[in-house]
Amino acid sequence: MENNKMATSLWRRTTQSLLTLTLLLGLTGCGMNNIPTLDEQVKASWGQVENQYQRRADLIPNLVATVKGYASHEQETLKAVTDARARVGSVQVSDPAQLKAFEAAQNQLSSALARLMVVVERYPELKADQQFLTLQAQLEGTENRISVARRDYIEAVRQFNTEIRTFPGVIWSKLLYSDLEAKPSFSAKPGADEAPKVSFQ
Repeated sequence: MENNKMATSLWRRTTQSLLTLTLLLGLTGCGMNNIPTLDEQVKASWGQVENQYQRRADLIPNLVATVKGYASHEQETLKAVTDARARVGSVQVSDPAQLKAFEAAQNQLSSALARLMVVVERYPELKADQQFLTLQAQLEGTENRISVARRDYIEAVRQFNTEIRTFPGVIWSKLLYSDLEAKPSFSAKPGADEAPKVSFQ
C-alpha cells in the first residue's frame, strides 16, 4: 500500500513536471518574447537615426568653415546653421513630446542648411572647390541615410505597436510588459503635403 502511494506520488510529480515543461515550451513559441524583441528593435532603429543625425552634425562645422573662407560676409546664414546645430545637440528624446522637439530642431537644421546651399550658389569658385564638393556629397549621402534610418525606425515602431495591440501580444503586454507603452513615430512637418513652388526668376 505504501509503495502504491509512493508510486502514485512519483507518477503525479513526473506528470506535473512534464506538463509544466510542455506548457513552458508552448509559451516560448506563442509570442511571449515578441514584445521585448520588438522593443529592442525600436531602440536599435532609433539609435541608427541618432547616429545619422550625429554624422550630419559632425560634418557641419567643416562645411561652415569652408564656406566662411569664400563668403565671410554671409555671417547671418552661417550663424543660423551653427545655432541650429547647437539646438539639435541639446534635445534628448525619451518621450513623445521630446520627439516632437527633436524633429523641430532637426527641421530647423535642415532649413538652415538649405539656406546655406542657396548662398553657395552665388559663389562659383566655392562650388568648384574640391573640399566643398566632398562635404556636399557627404551631406547629401547623410540625408539619404537619415531618410532610410527614419523609414526603418517607423517600421520598427509599427511592428511593436501592432504587436502590443493584437492577439496574442495584447495579452502578454498586459500580463508581463505593462510598463512598455506604444512608441511614438515620426510625422511629416506641416506643409509637407503641398508641392514646393519653383521659380526661376
